[in-house]
Amino acid sequence: MKSPSEEDWRRLGRAVSGRVLRPGDVGFGPASTPFNRRFAGTVPAGVVSVADTVDVQRAVVWARELGVGVSVRGGGHSYAGYSVGSGLVIDMGGLSTVTANGSTGLVTAGGGASMANVYAAIEPCEMAFALGNGATVGIGGLTLGGGYGATSRVHGITADALVATTLVTADGEVLRCDADENADLFWACRGGGGGNFGVNVSFTFQAQAVADCATYVLLWRIEDAEKVFSVVQETVRSAPDAFAARVGVSTTGSDAIVSCIGQHLGSAAELREILDPVLSVAQPFRVAIDDRTYWQAKDDLLHETSAGAFAARTSVLNRPLPDEAISAMLAAVRRWPGSGNPDGGGAALFSWGGAVNRVPVAGTAFAHRDAMFLLSMDTSWAEDDSRAVVDANLGWLGELADTMAPYGSDRSYLNFTDPDLKSWRSAYYGVNYERLSEIKQRVDPDGFFAFAQGIGS
Repeated sequence: MKSPSEEDWRRLGRAVSGRVLRPGDVGFGPASTPFNRRFAGTVPAGVVSVADTVDVQRAVVWARELGVGVSVRGGGHSYAGYSVGSGLVIDMGGLSTVTANGSTGLVTAGGGASMANVYAAIEPCEMAFALGNGATVGIGGLTLGGGYGATSRVHGITADALVATTLVTADGEVLRCDADENADLFWACRGGGGGNFGVNVSFTFQAQAVADCATYVLLWRIEDAEKVFSVVQETVRSAPDAFAARVGVSTTGSDAIVSCIGQHLGSAAELREILDPVLSVAQPFRVAIDDRTYWQAKDDLLHETSAGAFAARTSVLNRPLPDEAISAMLAAVRRWPGSGNPDGGGAALFSWGGAVNRVPVAGTAFAHRDAMFLLSMDTSWAEDDSRAVVDANLGWLGELADTMAPYGSDRSYLNFTDPDLKSWRSAYYGVNYERLSEIKQRVDPDGFFAFAQGIGS
């Protein structure tokens, strides 16, 4: 990769309405620091905080002319740190405007909009679509990787709600993509991953009217974990699509907790009836089951991780874990090596299925259309932990993933990106990878948008 001269950087600064930031400039850190501090050592040569689509075009053309690598940063939450590279970071934070039309249900979000931006726009209209539960997560990365939320068993994945997107290609062209215009590229943008085909500067979604719902939080000690995991899986399998669950076990070394958290698009009374087998198998030490508005439920499910570094492995499951798999998983969690990060380590099952399964595998780039659960396994450490601690945590995670591999389908969820995954093409995309590669070759034949797990790499 070429190193631009100081005059090259000044020329970029004159060409854009936004700001060009270099290491040492005020604001450079927040615009260039990866959310996952595992990759804090990656420092870009510069950041352009774009103000509009023209800025994106000019930044792309500038970088291409000079042979500078580009990374696109929306929310900056890439698990693998791909929103920051050593070349030019296109910081999309300035494109955060979201508009919502209550009469048509259409929601248009700038490519740098966060979950907080989207929720603020749609709440007055009393409508929504499947969204994430982290306030600072970007709508761009969520959508392009598929996007799963607590209402996905009813509304599908985030990408299923997408009706149009506009992106800037590697040659600086602006393309609108929908079912009729640039349809192949539109298909690719629904689960094909961010940063592969261009810079998505806007997204338009079809939202649905919301209704009141109920949320729940159930907590147990780890001694009850085997019974709880088994019964929750069966409960999900028999429950209506309106019910969503995340059942997990987490440890900080000194303590381990089993949790079952989620929501039901119905009343608390209905929710209690659905959860009765779970409540009966082992008495939780905390029980909270409450009627909520949709927006209160969103706040109940809000999740933010601690600062520091982390790693995750995932497995897409099309059937429940058998008892021996649950036992092996719990035994591994008990062996977590410890670290200085209060997030600790653990494993969790997310209920998929429902509307997610009612779209054909080839209907969008998102390939996991037969999934019943997502198994997510993770570990974390502090930035000042020793190399030995980091290696122990990564080794533990790898062993846990290997232990659970026989019970999965050799598939992984793109939005929980795993930089250590070797078979990522088939794991993320399955049978859709070949078509994605063909589209990549047409829209970006020179591979200008490139990163370690980028399409075509």
